[in-house]
Amino acid sequence: MKIVILDSETVSRNDVSLESITSLGECEVFGFTPNERVAEKIGDADAVICNKCLITEEVFSACPNLKYVGLFATGYNNVDLTAASRRGAVVCNVPAYSTDAVAQHTFALILNYFSKIREYAEKVDEGGWVNYKLFSYFGIPTYELAGKTIGIIGYGDIGRKVGEIARAFGMNVITHTRSPQKISDKTKAVTLEELLKVSDIVTLHCPLTAENEKMINAETLGLMKKTAFFVNTARGGLVDENALAEALNSESIAGAGIDVLTAEPMREDCPLRSAKNCTVTPHIAWAPKQTRERLLETVGENLKKWIEGKPQNIVNKQGQHHTTTA
Repeated sequence: MKIVILDSETVSRNDVSLESITSLGECEVFGFTPNERVAEKIGDADAVICNKCLITEEVFSACPNLKYVGLFATGYNNVDLTAASRRGAVVCNVPAYSTDAVAQHTFALILNYFSKIREYAEKVDEGGWVNYKLFSYFGIPTYELAGKTIGIIGYGDIGRKVGEIARAFGMNVITHTRSPQKISDKTKAVTLEELLKVSDIVTLHCPLTAENEKMINAETLGLMKKTAFFVNTARGGLVDENALAEALNSESIAGAGIDVLTAEPMREDCPLRSAKNCTVTPHIAWAPKQTRERLLETVGENLKKWIEGKPQNIVNKQGQHHTTTA
C-alpha cells in the first residue's frame, strides 16, 4: 500500500502525530504541495491524503493507481467527486470533529467585541490604567449578552452547539436552516429575512453551496440592525466581502468577527483587512491541538477501514456503492 500525504503542514507543525496514517503502508509525506505538482507527487500511489490540494479529473487521469482520497477536513469541494466515482475511487471526509472548537471560537469573537477585550488590553499596554485616577477604567462601552438575540444560519452540529452556549449566556436563540424538521431543542426556525432583521448577532454555520454563495451581500446586510454584530467561522464564499466592508465602514452594522475568507491566505487587497470594527483571525477556529488530534485519528481510521474493505465516511457515489458498512 503506497500512501502520499500532500499537505501535512495544514494539520501538524510537528505538534501532533501522523502515525495513525503513516503506519498503514509505505507513506511519503510532503508539508506543502502546490496544485500544479499534485499529480507528480501522487505518482503511482494507491491512496492520497490532503486538506486543500485540488484532486481534479486531470489528477485522476495522470494517477491511474489512485483509488482512495482521504481528507483532513469535513469539506470536500477540492475533490472532483464525479471523476473519483467514474474511476472507482473512494473519497472520505471527517465529519463533526471540530464542533466544540468552532463554537468556542465563535464566542471568542463575540466576547471580544461585546466586552471590548482587544481595546481594553491595548489601553492597559499603552499605560492608560497606570495613569488613571480611578480604580476602574471603563471609558469604552461594553454590553451584556443576556437578553440579546442570536440568529444562527445553519443548525447542524456547530450551529446547535453555538445555540447551547448562547442559552447559557441567557440569550434568545433563533435559526434559519434548510432542515427545520431536524431541530430537536425547540429553537425557533425563521426566514432569513426575519433572522437578519431581529438579530443582535448573526453567525454563519452552514456549508458553502452554489445556491448560497454570497448570501451575505449588500441587500441582506441592509436588513440587519445598525447595532448588529456579524460572525463568520463557516466559509468565506458565503459573504460578499466588498459589501461587508462597505457596511462596516458606513456603520450600517456595528462590527464583525471573521475567521474565513474567500481567498486564503488573505490577500493584501482584501477589503476586510482595513474595515472598521472588524476582527479577522487566520482560519484558526478548527485548529486547537485536541481538535487536530481527533481529526488525525479519524483520518487514519478512515484509511484503515478502506484497506480492510469496509470504508466509512464516504462522500461520493462510487464509494457508497461499494460500501459494506456505514
